[in-house]
Amino acid sequence: MAPITKTLLIAHAVATFGMFGLIWLVQLVQYPLFADVSAETFARYHAGHTTRISLVVIPLMMTELVTMGALLATRPEALPAWSLFLGAALVGVAWASTFFLSVPAHNTLAAGFVEKAHRSLVSTNWIRTLAWTARSALVAWWLARAMDLR
Repeated sequence: MAPITKTLLIAHAVATFGMFGLIWLVQLVQYPLFADVSAETFARYHAGHTTRISLVVIPLMMTELVTMGALLATRPEALPAWSLFLGAALVGVAWASTFFLSVPAHNTLAAGFVEKAHRSLVSTNWIRTLAWTARSALVAWWLARAMDLR
């Protein structure tokens, strides 16, 4: 595998594994704890959460998206085409779920705690959690193939 392709794959893996860890933390810790924030301070707390988490999420998601596109364009021979398309589809699932499910729930919660929006956020976030979990397994397999550890 060419050095630039190895670098691309490593950057992609870092972003994917970063999102894997982050999404599990959010799913099991952060989002459930939203319900424990007082009504008086929830809007401020939520604003702080979204601002701070975005500093981590945006660079990771953008890196993952760009490097996935580059992997599709370069088609490294160690990575079967079907697996690249699966990886891209899972990126699409994560992004679609983020923008069509999570963002609207967060927009509702920005004004204050709404139990229905919170329940929706926690339950639909499983889609992203499972997508990044599957992506992490796939990317680990890609790394093993690229290092010929099959």
